[in-house]
Amino acid sequence: MITTSVAEAAQCLKQGHVLAYPTEAVWGLGCDPFNELAFLEILRLKQRPIEKGVILLASHLSQVEHLVQSLSEKMRQKVIDSWSHQSPTERATTWLLPADDQIPTWIKGSHPKVAVRVTTHPLCVALCNAFHGFIVSTSANPASEKPALSLQQANQYFSNQIDYLNGDLGLSQEASRIIDAETGHIIRA
Repeated sequence: MITTSVAEAAQCLKQGHVLAYPTEAVWGLGCDPFNELAFLEILRLKQRPIEKGVILLASHLSQVEHLVQSLSEKMRQKVIDSWSHQSPTERATTWLLPADDQIPTWIKGSHPKVAVRVTTHPLCVALCNAFHGFIVSTSANPASEKPALSLQQANQYFSNQIDYLNGDLGLSQEASRIIDAETGHIIRA
């Protein structure tokens, strides 16, 4: 199914489907992070090992606030500021945060932390809001290929195996940077 309806796309996620959708810079694959079968389907489609873990995409700090509570006040504010003061053309920031017991083990892979991004991309914000929570976000491509930059390219990769929310990519030229919030170590520059 290809739709432009955010409500239909959110319903697909709730029904356990994998959804391709545009993000800030590339197309992403998403699912309900609490649905292990849907998550395993993403890994199968991408030919990605479970050990790597994936990013969780949220529309608002309130959806992931429990994950920043253990950070120092200074670092917590830095993380929040990076999400709330991002311009549409700026590269997004994903933070590795200490995972709590609310995060399924399969999301983290072999890591004790979870990768989280609060997005400002209007379609992603609407999708997370319609879903009523954060969703899985990993680039829409098989492991050996470049991330999809269009609906057509995502469809070439995955055909009718998944659903699609059609819309525009954001204005960022690069996928999000990834930074460990506890150490400041840059995982993806």
